[in-house]
Amino acid sequence: MPDRAPQPVDRQLPTDEARDLISLARDIAQREIAPRAAEEEDAGHFPREIFTLLSRSGLLGLPYDAEYGGGDQPYEVYLQVLEELAAARLTVGLGVSVHSLSCHALANYGTKQQQVEHLPAMLGGGLLGAYCLSEPSSGSDAASLRTKAVRDGDDWVIDGTKAWITHGGIADFYTVMARTGEDGPRGISAFLVPGDAAGLSGAVPEKKMGMKGSPTAQVHFDGVRVPDERRLGEEGQGFAIALSALDSGRLGIAACAIGLAQGALDEAVAYASGRQQFGRPISDFQGLRFMLADMATQIEAGRALYLAAARLRDTGRPFAKQAAMAKLHCTDTAMKATIDAVQVLGGYGYTADFPVERFMREAKVLQIVEGTNQIQRMVIARHLAGPEAHRTG
Repeated sequence: MPDRAPQPVDRQLPTDEARDLISLARDIAQREIAPRAAEEEDAGHFPREIFTLLSRSGLLGLPYDAEYGGGDQPYEVYLQVLEELAAARLTVGLGVSVHSLSCHALANYGTKQQQVEHLPAMLGGGLLGAYCLSEPSSGSDAASLRTKAVRDGDDWVIDGTKAWITHGGIADFYTVMARTGEDGPRGISAFLVPGDAAGLSGAVPEKKMGMKGSPTAQVHFDGVRVPDERRLGEEGQGFAIALSALDSGRLGIAACAIGLAQGALDEAVAYASGRQQFGRPISDFQGLRFMLADMATQIEAGRALYLAAARLRDTGRPFAKQAAMAKLHCTDTAMKATIDAVQVLGGYGYTADFPVERFMREAKVLQIVEGTNQIQRMVIARHLAGPEAHRTG
């Protein structure tokens, strides 16, 4: 079958600098990430060297202030860079999104002194972050988290276990939500915890269906002492900080999902154009042509949806509802597109000789992370119809 290189996505970008960043991300993705993706995912290898390269290239802190080593880019540009990276390898795209999520609390709620002291290394100094909200018994119901931080003089002592942590056990820093007061959302505070803190340890990574190169693990806090100057925001503000971060993080997941879906579409088009049956390419058959057209349409719609939400964010307008919509639609699109890509390739699609089976396994997690798609529907409905009535008695 002849090679058919995927055509670059036709993007509307606000500046020449943004176009250069997309070109840089695409070059790194095609030259450094994609050629090794299948082998490294199969081996469960985390490409830390790629994240070092992305940091040196200025791509690991794009949406944050240049004053602290960030890229000063609008979210609409940052998300399209994420999409390019995720199309090459989801472990990398999702990893960059999680790193950005872990920087959110300090960048938006930290004091000036905290930002000057910590942000440059986090944004451009080669460090890798993790975000610690979920626990073994509190996932969707994050406000019921039990990890505690108890005041001891000028320090806080953290005890508990976080679960489903991307980069758990290998991160250089953790943004941690812990209970400092009453039950419920008002008793939670946020902390910036160094990865080498005494008493902090990562469990054996989970054995997952996909994204085997991205470690997901429980993180244990056993008497971890953190000075008060590493508390982010006010006491009791942690849950609000977490929700604020997740609104932005959901857009990152949406962009990664569209990148993955685009990669699946590119593979399907290339295969269908080269595979001959009944004396002609299978892309000539209407059944397959319609599948490809539907995939492309849903991907383009998802891209437009996440970019519309990003532009609301960039102009300081509310975007939580649109972020939930984007996460819902884009991740469902990725799941459907990868399933259809496997179908286009037929028996070959079910083998590891082609990447679409890996894409399909990876797509599933995107419907779960940073709020399941059922939670996204609840968020959207609350914006439309108000909070649910709670039954008593």
